[in-house]
Amino acid sequence: MPPELAGLITADEVRATSDHISDWQLPSGMIPWFPGGHADPWNHIEATMALAIGERRADAEAGYQWLVDRQRPDGSWHQYYLEHEVEQDKLDANVIAYVAAGVWHHFLLYRDQGFLETMWPVVDRAIEFVLDLQQPRGEILWARHPDGTPWSFALLTGSSSIAHSLRCSIAIAQELGEERPDWELSLGQLAHTIRHHRAEAFSPKHRWAMDWYYPVLSGVITGEAGRAHLDERLATFMLGEEGIRCVSDRPWVTAAETCECAMAYLGVGDRHTALRLFAAAQKLREPDGKYITGMVHPEGVVFPDGERSTYSAAAVILAAEAIDGTSPAARLFADHDFLPPIIDIDPDPVDVEAPARD
Repeated sequence: MPPELAGLITADEVRATSDHISDWQLPSGMIPWFPGGHADPWNHIEATMALAIGERRADAEAGYQWLVDRQRPDGSWHQYYLEHEVEQDKLDANVIAYVAAGVWHHFLLYRDQGFLETMWPVVDRAIEFVLDLQQPRGEILWARHPDGTPWSFALLTGSSSIAHSLRCSIAIAQELGEERPDWELSLGQLAHTIRHHRAEAFSPKHRWAMDWYYPVLSGVITGEAGRAHLDERLATFMLGEEGIRCVSDRPWVTAAETCECAMAYLGVGDRHTALRLFAAAQKLREPDGKYITGMVHPEGVVFPDGERSTYSAAAVILAAEAIDGTSPAARLFADHDFLPPIIDIDPDPVDVEAPARD
């Protein structure tokens, strides 16, 4: 049964939105942002999760098969694809890691061991590719060029999302009886850097809402610290009762950022703010179940012009699942005790000279 939130969204409305995503899915399984547009694996995976929540399992699994068919031998995917070609050939670490979150979500819904075993080599190769970009301090560089040359900087949003994907990949490994202690150590190092070295480790993107809420959404900053972190900049990014603006200095409210932020608040126990944000996102819903990507206020102008996007619709469905709380996968983005724990490490110990031997 799809999620339902009284007075906000019905199960039938969730199905209609999932149907809309399915209508735009290509025969190959690829889910573009909109008809004729490109797809990136991260948003494609989010849309496959939304299809599964909306009871379109076969379509969701076609989406995973599209990923299997296009995974490169080194475990990566390109950043953007068109129906019959690669549009942008960069290899984005966060985009690549997200397959673990999608696969674990699908398994939680259906408990299909065969699916998990089939997807395990795909996840394993993807995570190994991503962790090759981890720096000694713990952050993970944004991307590689197709020739293997790494980019020179890391992004806080991307590294935070990777932390969540790493926890999902560890959960998959544990379910299958595989041991990946190096993944657990890498996760601990990454989380330490996000918590304690954000200013020096990551390229500054303070204007962007995702850089604000993603360390909490990903479960790296939790509890009272997470609530304080969110509350510090809510007034900067919340535009009245319209929702979350994607950048702090523009009045552009987006459905995806609003719903992701709702899940971040849910994860620190603030259900009231989560519902308030989810309600705001419903202002961008259209009667046929599509969601407007963003709107400029106070003019009420759709921006990008005329755009309704599958990733916006998917973010709404995932938020509805998390807030409703009855799905077997509902806790994935909203309960940070649900996934394998982040080990607490101190990668910056004070060097102590060893005592002399006789």
